[in-house]
Amino acid sequence: MKFLGKFFLTLLLLILLALVILYVLLQTQWGAGWFSRWVSDKTAWHLSLSKIEHNFSSPSHIILDDFSFGHDGQPAVLVAKRVDLGLALVQFSDPLHFASIEVRDGEINLANQTPQTTLPVQANRLQLNNVRIESPHSALPLSAQRVNGGIVPWKPIASDMLGSDAQFQMSAAALTLNGVAGSNVLLQGSVAKHRLMLTNIGADLARGSLTGRAERDAQGNWLIGQLRLNDIRLQTQQTLSHFLSPLRDVPSVRINRLDMTDARLQGPDWAVTDLDLTLKNITLRGDDWQSDDGSLAMNAGNFIDGSLELNDPIVNAAFSAQGIELTQFSSRWVNGVIRASGRWTRSDRRLTLDELALAGLEYTLPQNWRDRWQAALPEWLDSVLVKRATANRNLIIDINPAFPFQMTSLDGSADNLLLARQHQWGIWSGKVSVNAAEATFNRTDLRHPSLTLSASDDQIQVSEMSAFNGNGLLEGTATVGQTPQRPLTLNLKGQAVPANVLENWGWPALLLNGNSNLQLQLKASLSATTPLRNSAEGNLTVTTETQSVQQTLRAGQVVQ
Repeated sequence: MKFLGKFFLTLLLLILLALVILYVLLQTQWGAGWFSRWVSDKTAWHLSLSKIEHNFSSPSHIILDDFSFGHDGQPAVLVAKRVDLGLALVQFSDPLHFASIEVRDGEINLANQTPQTTLPVQANRLQLNNVRIESPHSALPLSAQRVNGGIVPWKPIASDMLGSDAQFQMSAAALTLNGVAGSNVLLQGSVAKHRLMLTNIGADLARGSLTGRAERDAQGNWLIGQLRLNDIRLQTQQTLSHFLSPLRDVPSVRINRLDMTDARLQGPDWAVTDLDLTLKNITLRGDDWQSDDGSLAMNAGNFIDGSLELNDPIVNAAFSAQGIELTQFSSRWVNGVIRASGRWTRSDRRLTLDELALAGLEYTLPQNWRDRWQAALPEWLDSVLVKRATANRNLIIDINPAFPFQMTSLDGSADNLLLARQHQWGIWSGKVSVNAAEATFNRTDLRHPSLTLSASDDQIQVSEMSAFNGNGLLEGTATVGQTPQRPLTLNLKGQAVPANVLENWGWPALLLNGNSNLQLQLKASLSATTPLRNSAEGNLTVTTETQSVQQTLRAGQVVQ
């Protein structure tokens, strides 16, 4: 018995001696290298250390210096100057579950993490101190510098580094999210069953500030409880459509309240200045939206989108399940003013304007305005009805060299004017009356031109058309059919007008001079696919004081 006691005592002393030697060796550079190689050889991960430290003043903590960890054959996911591992009794059953993990002065690059692979460690608390985080391939690509914060508990899963059930609080000196840079960022929130809740968001953004709260469910739908942006001065290289694409890329975004105050945003071909905006209770879903009691109140100094520039625009609208009620829209545009009110209804996708007023505009039509007029409207807009429209002292110019024109001091009114139906622009019903002080059509000057028309499903009837030219008067009537061929019938009469008044408008030149009386009867097609000249057929009679000429036009050519 005495021998057995001495044997076991000796064996225990040898084991203790071996443990002491191992404890000492592991804290040497050789021991750290041996442990790194052993982990790298025995697992699917690579580990690199320069030193392992332990101090009996903190017996439950192990310090790893110059730490590098990642997948075999891949760049490191985590690189840190120091990692502090807090030990716990649970490690007897789960060796890689720590009481705490503190990462100091390092970088976490999630781009180097192999998809569908989970980090093999967990902790009751993960602490970050002065850490850089790179996550370029996540749903919202981000890059953050000088991150400090903690996650409790930290149990990462393959699809989410935060885990499925945790609380967190983090700050970052600088953060770039989806290309937008911010500083002094604060995030507080939690994750529960793949639901992300951000209870407090704060940041200095683009020389302004951002505060709010939001959450995202397991399906990727976002709820913006409150978001406030103050004094934003943001410049981006993205187009307006690309800038807004994050709102369309997620399944849905529910906005309870969004406020912007004195914001200035600018892209390569768009800009908005001095923007004040309040948006409430609306859900954005792709290119569509839903709302039961939403509202929009917006005003700005300038809004520019390509060639469109609005000055001092004001918009007030209410959203409902039935559509949008536009209670106010006004803006200065091309040196004039435009005002409108009305509604867009979802059931028939019709825009109805109760009032449309245009005053003092100096508008030059775009070169492709005819193509735009013939192009189909977007899916969300089937028809446009203007119940009442007025125009006062407008200047309209077309610089198309094929047939330029200009109308000065253009006034007019319209009632129940259906400007579009079945996604196609036109004049489909209603009454219009317009007049101008002066006009020029392809280098032919007119004074006090006026026109009155009414439209129906079958045709557009021009009941009155007149203008002074030279010392005389041109008067006429016309009809235009509503079929795709757009058949035109024109009757034009001139009294004491220049004999060649029609030459600049396409009629062959006459060998006459001086004032004349004329009578024109013309039929043609205004179809978009048929040149007007090729379809024109008509008879012209021109009488001067000394002679009279009659001509017949066939396919744009005089036949007699």
